[in-house]
Amino acid sequence: MSYNDLFLRACRGEQVDRLPVWYMRQAGRYDPDYRKIKEKYSLLEICRQPELAAEVTMMPVNKLGVDAAILYSDIMNPVASIGIDFDIVANVGPVIHNPIRTAEDVAKLKPIDVEGDLSHVLETIRILDRELKVPLITFAGAPFTIASYLIEGRPSKSYIRTKTMMYSEPDVWFKLMDKLGDMVIAYLRAHIANGGKAFQLFDSWVGSLAPHDFRKYVLPTIERIFSELSDLPQPKIYFPGVASGELLPTLTNLKADVIGLDWRVPISEGRRRLEGKYAVQGNLDPYVLTAPMEVIKEHAKAIIDEGVKEPGFIFNLGHGLFPEASLDKLRELTEFVHEYSAEAIAAAAPLSK
Repeated sequence: MSYNDLFLRACRGEQVDRLPVWYMRQAGRYDPDYRKIKEKYSLLEICRQPELAAEVTMMPVNKLGVDAAILYSDIMNPVASIGIDFDIVANVGPVIHNPIRTAEDVAKLKPIDVEGDLSHVLETIRILDRELKVPLITFAGAPFTIASYLIEGRPSKSYIRTKTMMYSEPDVWFKLMDKLGDMVIAYLRAHIANGGKAFQLFDSWVGSLAPHDFRKYVLPTIERIFSELSDLPQPKIYFPGVASGELLPTLTNLKADVIGLDWRVPISEGRRRLEGKYAVQGNLDPYVLTAPMEVIKEHAKAIIDEGVKEPGFIFNLGHGLFPEASLDKLRELTEFVHEYSAEAIAAAAPLSK
């Protein structure tokens, strides 16, 4: 099979003959073969075994026919290198044993040592660079989202401790943002140096902020990350997570290539709020996948019809896959997006072609 660069071309806003498809959390619990591996190993144990992590990364490429792979990892992986002690607890998520609550806690955080502490991640990327016939997307958690775990001590719905620090101790907050920004920059640069073909910055929970708070307390760090990585030619994606539609107009100065949209914002409206400056990615509600196949296709068709109106669109979900998703439905959805988008793009092409 020749190399499939469809995803990379769409990221750059180039014309394509069909839409590229990949799914957030596509290497995961909906796959029975992955569940068998998880019976033997935890997520972090898989990440520490490069051959196994590469195998899990490639599973959805081989089974679903998606146009990009996303590295099997976790957004918490790099924080161990800066001095955070944590576990990933089943049915809970990240649990932090030494949460960040004070200026002294922030001061104790060390610079990341990617080569020393995260060499297994880099080796996984190198294996995938040799094996894959589609681009490998690597990723990092964005500073607000990582901070929310570090400060709260575990996943939260209210982010009360996080917002308390942000509003009440802004000096401490910005020092933490700076350290996490440095971590992300070093981590992603190492990914690209070892064979990553694109990266995505996940800011899953930043939609919990009002736009003016996002602009004041978070956006400067996001802009710095993309600015400091702007010398890299590989596509750069920012996903501001769920319920983030009101934040989109604040993103128009990012040195990114693609912005991910959740399912609450229509593609055309997302493009308008972003002033047409970026390729966009999204945005099927993951839970539509619980519906009959004809309903899934109806929703996908509406997204595709919006997406093909302008170059620079990548079909994805508006957030990650969930354990109850059907492998067979995902495979059929992928085929449908490829086939229907090819027809829609051909129909929209000038007659002279």
